Amino acid sequence: MNVYEEAHSLERAIKESEEYKEFKRLKEKIDAEESLKKMMEDFHSKQLELQTKQMMGQEVTSEMMQSVQDLYQIIAKDPVAAEYLQAEMRFSVMMQDVYKILGEVVGI
Repeated sequence: MNVYEEAHSLERAIKESEEYKEFKRLKEKIDAEESLKKMMEDFHSKQLELQTKQMMGQEVTSEMMQSVQDLYQIIAKDPVAAEYLQAEMRFSVMMQDVYKILGEVVGI
């Protein structure tokens, strides 16, 4: 068994998964609409900043949390954006499961 061949098989399986296809299809729709793309980038940026602070043990204020939640509420009103966020979550869960399986191999 060649590990590299198996890695490429995994790559193909991910690209052929419904989770990836739907995520990619909706990402393209988001990217085609500049205002929605910018709003989504802002949301992801604030979300990442919040998660980073949490992971580093830094204080996360209620204002920061509220800001991200407010932005999410605004974005979720757009049907394409709401569908994209759901697809993004499904794809993310699938990838987390794959990382977990790989991590078990090396004891992470």
